[in-house]
Amino acid sequence: MAGDEVFDVRSLAMSLRAGGFLGAHRHRWGQLVFALTGVMRVVTDEAAFMVPATKAIWMPPETRHKIHIHGEVALRTLYIAPDRAGALQQTPAALAVSPLLRALILHIVEVGMLSPGKPDQDRLAGVLTDLLKAAPQEDLALPLPADPRAAAFAGLLAKDPNDPRSLTALARDAGASLRTLQRLFPEETGLTIEAWRRKARLILAMARLAEGASVTSAALDCGYAGAAGFIAAFSSQFGVTPGRYRNASPASAEASALERSKLTN
Repeated sequence: MAGDEVFDVRSLAMSLRAGGFLGAHRHRWGQLVFALTGVMRVVTDEAAFMVPATKAIWMPPETRHKIHIHGEVALRTLYIAPDRAGALQQTPAALAVSPLLRALILHIVEVGMLSPGKPDQDRLAGVLTDLLKAAPQEDLALPLPADPRAAAFAGLLAKDPNDPRSLTALARDAGASLRTLQRLFPEETGLTIEAWRRKARLILAMARLAEGASVTSAALDCGYAGAAGFIAAFSSQFGVTPGRYRNASPASAEASALERSKLTN
């Protein structure tokens, strides 16, 4: 930074390998976490978000979080100064990323930083704030229980929603009886164990579809015996069929463009 110049928005672009992990940390500025490609799992003290490339996570200033990397991730992050961040939501949220918001994020990353002292950059920061305010929120949060036994159980469910073991066996591995966990989960997450597991499966399926997996593969990978029940559950949870969501994802669009290129060459 030159002299005493101040900035409203800063940016960071980096590539992260599959299996990578950014430990618990917080920022004084608000943070928009966006994966241009790949899938991330962003975990706060209260909830876990699975973030495919069509979504972003908004983290208000001072929100403690950690990030798990699934697949090769091209991370694009915008840091928003506390004064501007104060006009945005004050709790973490998963946001739909429209083509316009996506293009603006990438443009700001290319610019590097936005200064309020430069009129064109100040206008860009204002447009960014407006788009973030207007961005539809997505229900991609899995509320996390505070009880250590329930938290361990939730970790087992989230790690592999297709785990064939019974809930009783998983509860035993978490150090509690299933009856105890059935009492704790609604108290601490607002969801029954079955509803929590179903939501975990569907969120993971969304990530698989965003990576280009077929509807059938996503269903089987996430614990569904067939596509019919999966399509109904996915549509009920997200308001769109898995096929339509997959076709709108960046991975699918890139694959289609590549296929068209092969046909015309």
